[in-house]
Amino acid sequence: MSQSSGNNFERPQTLQRKIRSFVKREGRMSKRQTSAINRLFPIYGIAFNEQPLNFETLFERQADTVLEIGFGMGDSLAQMASENPRLNYIGIEVHRPGVGSLLASIEENQIDNIRIINHDAVEVLQQAIPNQSLDAIQIFFPDPWPKKRHYKRRLIQAPFVELLAKKLKSNGRLHLATDWKNYAEWIKEIMSASPDFSKLPDDTPHQRPTTKFEKRGMDLGHGVWDMIYARKK
Repeated sequence: MSQSSGNNFERPQTLQRKIRSFVKREGRMSKRQTSAINRLFPIYGIAFNEQPLNFETLFERQADTVLEIGFGMGDSLAQMASENPRLNYIGIEVHRPGVGSLLASIEENQIDNIRIINHDAVEVLQQAIPNQSLDAIQIFFPDPWPKKRHYKRRLIQAPFVELLAKKLKSNGRLHLATDWKNYAEWIKEIMSASPDFSKLPDDTPHQRPTTKFEKRGMDLGHGVWDMIYARKK
């Protein structure tokens, strides 16, 4: 965890109001999850200490790096990492049951290209992710905060999008997905106003696995919106 390399880790003034990427709703830990955290987090976990990460040191190789914010129980992230062994994956999740579940999957499926951070994603991005270091960022099904009075709590806001842009390489991808139409419209409006991103066609190929939660929603007739953007040069 070295590589300061002159990168600028300033906090945009518009982010000084405390924006968080989560609401604390810690569930009960299973024995499987607790055991996995105790045994495997020292191997695959990254302790947040406000220092910029060196991906080459972290993964012991040079490879394109994908960051997922809010991986939930980690099923789709584990599948993506297993199917794309040439890529490095960093997953950020604040809820420990999800961290434990992903660690167990890493062990059970012998996955070695995932590292996990159990901390608020905004602080991780501001302080631990070097600028122009990521090849892709993915945020799947963030909390939609459907009530209008709660819109200000939504993760996808203009200052956060500006922060994401700083961390992506030129032409790096930002993949967003939601199953709330109103949130999809919200995202499209914010992203269209961003000077840093251009939207890719709706039929752009992507490898996001379909989750069990998503399948249940689709069976009930719920829509899903995948929106993919490229960081401008």
